[in-house]
Amino acid sequence: MQKQRGLPDRFGDAWDGILEAIRTQKNMRFHLVASIVVLAAAGFFRLSYLETALLFFAIALVLICELINTAVEALVDLVIKEYHPLARRIKHIAAGAVLLAALTAVVLGLIVFARPIREVINSFF
Repeated sequence: MQKQRGLPDRFGDAWDGILEAIRTQKNMRFHLVASIVVLAAAGFFRLSYLETALLFFAIALVLICELINTAVEALVDLVIKEYHPLARRIKHIAAGAVLLAALTAVVLGLIVFARPIREVINSFF
């Protein structure tokens, strides 16, 4: 019988999974860098709590989708050893979820940053 693992162990496993994705996935690293830039811009423009919360939600959505996509790709690679059109389709659908989340985040970012950017531009003219 397998020993029950405590909550700290389970959280540790989750963090290990996140760190593994950061170490091995170029897109995950790209999304993290983009997130840092967006959050720095939020601080620079002194966005409201609600605007910042919306950005955090968009960032989390993208990172979550990227983690799920990474897991789906690893699972497909584990199960399917040779090319299969269904495996390709599964991977493309998972990647599509990341793309949709990223596009949503970009649109949300444009909406949130439109006002402060417009104010900065207007202050110069």
